[in-house]
Order: sequence, then C-alpha cells, then structure tokens
Amino acid sequence: MAIPANILQQVQTYQLSSLAFLQNLCCFVSTANTKFKNFENFVGNLGDTIGFDLPPRMTVTNSLVANFQPADQRIQVLTCGNAASASYAFTSQQFIFNVEDYMERFGKSAITELGAQIEANIATNTVTNTFRFFGDGVNPINSFNQLAQALAFFRNFGSASGRAKGYLSDIAVPNIVGSGLNQFVIDRNNKMAMSWEVGEFSNCDWYQSNLLPVHIAGTEGQVGTVLTVAALTFAADGSITAITFNGTSAAGDANSVKQYDKFQFIDGVAGQPNMRYLTFVGHQPSSCPVQFQATANAASTGGSQVTVNVYPPLQANPTNYQNLNNQVQVGMQVRVLPSHRSGMITAGEPLFVGMPMLPDQTPFPTANANDSETGVSLRMYYGATFGQNQMGTVYDCIWGSTLVPEYSMALIFPL
Repeated sequence: MAIPANILQQVQTYQLSSLAFLQNLCCFVSTANTKFKNFENFVGNLGDTIGFDLPPRMTVTNSLVANFQPADQRIQVLTCGNAASASYAFTSQQFIFNVEDYMERFGKSAITELGAQIEANIATNTVTNTFRFFGDGVNPINSFNQLAQALAFFRNFGSASGRAKGYLSDIAVPNIVGSGLNQFVIDRNNKMAMSWEVGEFSNCDWYQSNLLPVHIAGTEGQVGTVLTVAALTFAADGSITAITFNGTSAAGDANSVKQYDKFQFIDGVAGQPNMRYLTFVGHQPSSCPVQFQATANAASTGGSQVTVNVYPPLQANPTNYQNLNNQVQVGMQVRVLPSHRSGMITAGEPLFVGMPMLPDQTPFPTANANDSETGVSLRMYYGATFGQNQMGTVYDCIWGSTLVPEYSMALIFPL
C-alpha cells in the first residue's frame, strides 16, 4: 500500500545545550596585590597614576666616623592606562523573538572574554618587569629539582620574607608532578597524585597558567649569538646604562635586539672574572650570575656591533645602588635568551593591580560588579538609541598593573 503524499511542517527550535564556557587559568588577577585597586578614591590623588614607595637603599661604613649618604626616596608608579569593552546590539524584533531569554549567555561570554584579555595583559609583567631569570629557553623546566634551584637563586639575591608565589606554564606541570612521584615520599605523593597539581613546595605556592606571555627574541637570541663587550656607556653616578657589543650575527640587522631581550654574562671567559650580582641588601657577593634586559629595540651596525640600553643600571662603585662584584670589562661575553614563554617567582606581593570602578552611564541603567571566576571588576550598562530601533549592552573596564622588578624573577619556558 502506497504512503500518501503528506504535507508536513518542520519546526526547528533553539535549545540550551548546558555546555560550560571554556575557562582560562586566571591566576594573575586573583593573586595580585589589590591595595591600590580603587586608588581613584584615595584622598589627594588626581589623575590615572599613583606612586607608591619602595624601601630605601643604604650602605654601611666600617667606622665609628659617620659618612653621611644621600637619602633617596624610591618610588614606582601604577598607571591605569588600559581599557577594554565587549558589546552587542539587537533590534526590538530580534530581542523579543530571539534573544530575550538568552541575554545571560551573551553576557557571560562577554565577561569571560574580557577577563581573559585582562589576565593576559597583567601576565605580560613577567616579560616587561623582570631582569633576573631561571631557565635557558632551550631545556624545559620539568622537575621539582629545577623548581628548588629556581627558588634558591631567587632567594640568594635577596627576597621578601614569607611565602613566595610561582607561576608555571600549565603544559610543564604534568612532568613536574611526575618527577615528584618518582620519589618515595608517601604523604606528599598521595596528595599530588590526587590533585595532579604542584600546589605548595619549598614555602612557595605554585600556580599554573595557560596565558603566559610569549617573548619573541631578536636575531641574536634566535641564533644563539655570543656577544663580546666592546664599549660601555656610563651615567653620572658611574653606573653602566648601555653596552656596545661586537659579533652580531649579521651587519645592518634592524632586528638584532628586541626590547625585553634578556642577557647573561658568560662564566669562564679567558682573562675575565666571573660576574656575580651582589645581594640587594647588604651588598655582599651572591651566587647569582649577572643578568639584565634590553630596554629598547637595537639594530646592528654595518660593523656588526649593537648598542644595548640595559636595565638595571650595572653599578660597580660603592654606592647605595652597587650591584656588581666586578666592573664590566671590554672582552667579557654575554648570551641572549631565545624566544620563550615567561612565568615568574615573586615574594612580598609585588604585583600590583589597579581596577577602578567606572561611573554610571546616566541615563542608562548601570551596574558595577566583580566577576567571581576571573576576579575582574566590570561595568555593564544597556539602553536604546532614540528613534533607531537599536538596543545594546556594553561590558567595559579600565585597569593597570605593575611589578616591582627586584622582587621577582622570570621562569623561562621553551616555546
């Protein structure tokens, strides 16, 4: 029996899938020092920048005869110079027929994306505001032994008392945990195996991030050039602010050195002493190799030389800011890190974040709130364009961050 030619209607509905949002590991925002988060409310502070004090530096004279030294009030600034927004708009028909019951999902997507952008921006402090580092950008950091070595170098230079914080690449964590499980430590291993996280180790709280910034090195870092000191530029106080090197990989290379490239003096150069930092407090020789970063891009000359502006200033003279065990000499050699992903270790809460609440957008309904998952302070407002059949919603925020360099050390993960 033949089936009759029925005329049937199909109705396609739009159902919620209950799929969770893909989250990022936002550990920088949630662990940052928020003392100045709402500094717009501080009495007497005007403008988008606030200055905060750093501990003064001193020297000691081995005598009962006083040698009065200049007092220097050190400051660092935090500027709220970043802004971001996510917005969407509909017609009245689209709103009532399509999305009125779906607005929460759009809003959550906007908040999640904004939080990720802010987290990634704050994480760039691991590149821009660190001059010391652990790792060579070639060999991975993949064991508890390396974490212990990193903490030893971090503390050998001088560090704030109390617990440290370490920020690791999430990709490196499984191998680090695996290296610990090979040791016969029953209680700790049971805890790690159940969580598969590094957690607490050596008086340091370890966090993992999938948003660690990538630094793309200049040519010298990419090809592994060994550079030789040719000339030095001194400031009025005798500190070295720039070094000219011989031996670039190519002449006239505009990309020879990139801003934030990191350098380390090489040990064992014939006729040259090994360079070590002095402890930050006490000015005693440490075990930390002298490392520094470039503060600006630098091109090589036709004679295969490049002049690099350095941070911190390298000071061998006995002042409050002395940080070298020997004066830098012509003929010393340095290596440059290759491109890498950067985490860090800190102590003393030196990562500051400012995230002031924005004002109401009168006459539009406005709300300010903190997102529980990302820790970000956001403003949301909505309204309609008069006579244009358009209604929109905006999520936005402003923020700034800074990291005190001497309280931190980069962890270098190969790409």
